[in-house]
Amino acid sequence: MNENMWGYPPTSGHTQGVDLIGFKVEASDGSIGKVDKHSDEVGSAYLVVDTGVWIFGKHVLLPAGTVSRIDTKNKTIHVDRTKAQIKDAPEFDKDKHVGDAGYHDQIGTYYGKGRI
Repeated sequence: MNENMWGYPPTSGHTQGVDLIGFKVEASDGSIGKVDKHSDEVGSAYLVVDTGVWIFGKHVLLPAGTVSRIDTKNKTIHVDRTKAQIKDAPEFDKDKHVGDAGYHDQIGTYYGKGRI
C-alpha cells in the first residue's frame, strides 16, 4: 500500500500536467468508468470517476495512491482496488465534498485500509 494515499506512486507513470479527463478507469477486476475530474495538487491528488450506469451514475473519488499504472497511449488508468471496494466507497458529491476536509479524511481512511 502506498503510504502517501494522496500522491501518485512513482511507478504509476503519472506525468504532472497531463489531462486525464475521459481516461477509462480499470479496477483490478474490470472497468469501473471514466475520469470526470482530477487533481495533481501535491498532497491532495485524486481522480473523480463517473461510474455511469455501472452503479447508477454514482461518482467516486479515488486518491492518487490507488493508481497502479497510467497508460497514456490507450487512455486507461489502472487502480489497485476491486470493483466491490470502489462500489462500497463513500459517494462523491461535488456540491458537498469539494474542499471538505472531513470527507477527504473519510476517503483516505476508507482506501487506506489496504487491499482485500
